[in-house]
Amino acid sequence: MKFALRIASAALLTLGTLSVTSAATPVETMASAPADQLIVVTVADDVRVLQGRAGSTPRGYDRLLRYESSGAARTIIRALAGEYRLTQLAEWPIPLLKVHCAVFQIPRDSTQAAVLQRLRAEPRVRLAEPMGVFETRSETYNDPYVGLQSGFRQLDVADAHNLSRGDGVRVAVIDTGVDTAHPDLAKRVVATRDLVGGTAEQFRRDRHGTEVSGVIGALANNHLGIVGVAPGVKLIALKACWQLEQGTDNARCNSFTLAKAISAAIDLKSQVVNLSLGGPSDRLLSQLVETGIQRGIVFVGAASGTEPGFPQDVPGVLAVSASESGISAAHQLHAPGREILTLLPKGHYDFASGSSLAVAHVTGAVALILAHHPGLAPARLFDLLDRTSSPLIATESSGSRSINACAALVSIEEPRSGGSASSERCGRASPAQAARATPDHRY
Repeated sequence: MKFALRIASAALLTLGTLSVTSAATPVETMASAPADQLIVVTVADDVRVLQGRAGSTPRGYDRLLRYESSGAARTIIRALAGEYRLTQLAEWPIPLLKVHCAVFQIPRDSTQAAVLQRLRAEPRVRLAEPMGVFETRSETYNDPYVGLQSGFRQLDVADAHNLSRGDGVRVAVIDTGVDTAHPDLAKRVVATRDLVGGTAEQFRRDRHGTEVSGVIGALANNHLGIVGVAPGVKLIALKACWQLEQGTDNARCNSFTLAKAISAAIDLKSQVVNLSLGGPSDRLLSQLVETGIQRGIVFVGAASGTEPGFPQDVPGVLAVSASESGISAAHQLHAPGREILTLLPKGHYDFASGSSLAVAHVTGAVALILAHHPGLAPARLFDLLDRTSSPLIATESSGSRSINACAALVSIEEPRSGGSASSERCGRASPAQAARATPDHRY
């Protein structure tokens, strides 16, 4: 069953900071408007911090700030709307960039290119960009006997867990919602945000975010289901995408909701951010990711082949392709993405395929490394994972490769071993062998 996670690069929510309004959201308006009639505009703003979020946890995992735009910025937005005959659909202050962001629909008798050209010449405008379309493609299989825990074996997770389980690393999953009640995610999700404005029930019914979260952090040693690459992480579920149909993985989000989610991930002190999505270049999102990288956050995102696009074209992002895709572009990591056993809502499990799962594998491996060696920069992480990659087990003759979490961890400890240490400590055991290996590996 093929699914696509499509991200329309425009905007979704009205008002707000990182809060969700109870009023009707403009999702239907955005969905029905022609793509070439929507634009995103930012203006300079002296954003003011109001207060911390009520009910913040002592550890700060749930702490978000509230912001208020200046009257001057809102006045400029209203003036631009009037002067250029624009219909304002949404607005939001982005304190990390010191701008106020708005989404407009252009007049039917104008062209997007012409309006953007005029706005970009405006001294009052910081950024003006059109709506783009982002997507990732995956497949889900129902055969329970094909490729059982293939990603677990390929990354040699069992041996890697002798060194690290990702304990305490905060991983933000920017995606659809997540089934936080799934028994294989019990107490693993420490914070959630619905930046789309749906219901709590729908948040837990969303599939794609649940699948990605399962690959990253499904619990170990709970006598249930599967084991995540980094079962010790603290997951932060940030819903920036809305599911289009019940029972499918089709979902959409946009640059406005993604900008809110990236800002939330930074506010919540995430150490790793998973972006299982991709598409055209987006200046607004790129600026926010660059800000996060400057603050020490590692971003892992889907690659879009050899073509430029977000998030892979942001310097410092770890771009990932599925090993089975045949893509072998420079500056990309590879991980298993086919027939990966993972979680589904309501406590279920199933097989899924696609670059989304490959990204999740790399995110989990990064968490393992950061728990063992905090503070490594993205360039160092890329080098470790790239040079310790190994042939794909299922197709070793094809030249396809994948990261190896155990080899990367051992390489940090013994960089001059010439590979002998990795050979001795990383056996790439099967899940069944791993279960018999030690009491700690009762998967």
